[in-house]
Amino acid sequence: MIFDSEGRILLFKHTYRKWQWGIPAGSLEYHEQPADAIIREFYEETSMQIQIEKLLTVVSASEDNHLTVVYLCQIAGGEFRQSNEISEMKYFDVQDLPKMLLAEKDLIRWAVKENQYELA
Repeated sequence: MIFDSEGRILLFKHTYRKWQWGIPAGSLEYHEQPADAIIREFYEETSMQIQIEKLLTVVSASEDNHLTVVYLCQIAGGEFRQSNEISEMKYFDVQDLPKMLLAEKDLIRWAVKENQYELA
């Protein structure tokens, strides 16, 4: 999760999802550490570098056998370039999120409610 100085969350417009907007995400490669994976995935999808601030939570999914690992990050450099997976990125007010996966909305609300992030 990446928040701007106004407390808005950065979302990606995914080209392959039913609900297009969502938090930055990706999958681990074999023997890859989760922190390395999110840095790699973010770069592959946007051409931008991020810096991890801290681990926020790890959540197991009820419908399949996977874990969601959520980090608080910040943009460290680069300029956005769309990819095959991401056509746009935009900051949204957490009280006015676009149509997106309910599980991701719940994660965003949890992070804000628990004050798990610090504004830049």
